[in-house]
Amino acid sequence: MKTSVSLAESPEVPAEITPPSGPRRGSWQRRYARLVAGVDVVVVFAAVFGSQVVWLGPHTVHVASAPLDYTTVSAVLSVAWLIALAVWGTRQPRAIGYGVGEYRLILSASAQLFGLVGIAAYLTSADLSRGYFLLALPLGAASLVFGRMICRVWLARRRRAGGMSTRVLLVGSAQENIRVADELARHPAAGLRVVGELAVARASSGATWTDDLAGDLRDRLSVCEADSVLVSGGATLDAHDIRRIGWTLHPGRQHLIVAVNLTDVAGPRLHTRPVAGLPLVHVETPRFSAAQSVMKRGFDILGSGALILLLSPVLAAIALLVRASGPGRILYRQERVGQGGEPFGMLKFRSMIDGADSRLQELLSAQGRSETPLFKVENDPRITPVGRWLRKYSLDELPQLFNVLGGQMSLVGPRPQRDAEVRFYDDDAHRRLMVRPGMSGLWQVSGRSALAWDDAIRLDLFYVENWSLVGDVAILLRTFKAVFAPGSTAH
Repeated sequence: MKTSVSLAESPEVPAEITPPSGPRRGSWQRRYARLVAGVDVVVVFAAVFGSQVVWLGPHTVHVASAPLDYTTVSAVLSVAWLIALAVWGTRQPRAIGYGVGEYRLILSASAQLFGLVGIAAYLTSADLSRGYFLLALPLGAASLVFGRMICRVWLARRRRAGGMSTRVLLVGSAQENIRVADELARHPAAGLRVVGELAVARASSGATWTDDLAGDLRDRLSVCEADSVLVSGGATLDAHDIRRIGWTLHPGRQHLIVAVNLTDVAGPRLHTRPVAGLPLVHVETPRFSAAQSVMKRGFDILGSGALILLLSPVLAAIALLVRASGPGRILYRQERVGQGGEPFGMLKFRSMIDGADSRLQELLSAQGRSETPLFKVENDPRITPVGRWLRKYSLDELPQLFNVLGGQMSLVGPRPQRDAEVRFYDDDAHRRLMVRPGMSGLWQVSGRSALAWDDAIRLDLFYVENWSLVGDVAILLRTFKAVFAPGSTAH
């Protein structure tokens, strides 16, 4: 039998929420941790022993200048790798299941373990095969990250179905609760599922958090079967109130989460440091160091060059299809605004009829979109049948690999827009031009054509201010998924 929890009266929040059935926090976290640990064991042993077989052959080989064989070395290395993953906290509840922090921990644990092995081999004068280790490290690290991604796909599906999530009760003003609930509803993979709320009004005098509210909170927690309280903002509740909420919770079984009023700031830029009893949150200002710029440019050159070579037969086949689709050039060059506001010619396979640009304003005006920043035409009659197919799978964008190789674009970044669209930018949106525009970006893999302009800008600004190479790799992997399974938002 399901229990319904009435919420505070608000026209923007549903009158009641039915708590979903599913495993409680402790059980689902232990279950997922066991799954991840099992995947790690399989991946590590397969990578290490696979490297041994590929590099040294299927037969047992002894280590030169040491009374060991490589089978023993592989077994010890595999166990040490698994221990390193545990010691570095790669399977801790706060790390697994969401964000790129989990992947950073995996790569850090793997690199530092192999560094220690190299030092140990040098100090003991053990003549270990360098090729064996140079193959095992990247193969194992990449396989571990891929294995965690597969686990996340399974976890995200379970969370979208209502299970494997932390059941949270929102506490704050009605407006703050609505804001946080909407954000969490948009990101079910984060694993925070709202099962109820307690609206609190700021007291004109005296303490806001009273014994009556504490009793209401205990009742709501019991009825909702919530295992966490999420304080949705600091406008209503001060530090003393939040501390008293923590005292209301059952230690070890119920947890307190506080939503800090910081938007578009990712984990690597946030550092907490208690000073004199104050939990201070340090926020690093966004910046691109010289090393980061070189790293990103190197990644773009290697990635675009490799993709051009790999996809050359596909590029040739698409060129023939475009040529057969009607008169006009195979490649379409359109002026877009790049880094620092500099214009450049962005390349695409032609997906429209010849002379399509001359009809753009007419179609935008007919659909009432001429005064909006995103020049999107619904059911565009200018698109050819071949072009519609190319656009659905984003194949018309492939020539932009040459823009990336030439330094005008990046593999990942905010999508470049026309000069007429840039004129609509406010001060916030202009920050998109701080970095090179990209073939793919965070908002493209988060909804593509279905996202509103404000949401697209918010995601682009988040990318600009929180760039990381691991984040770029994650976006590219999500891009490949979006290309092969485009869904209904691809136009």
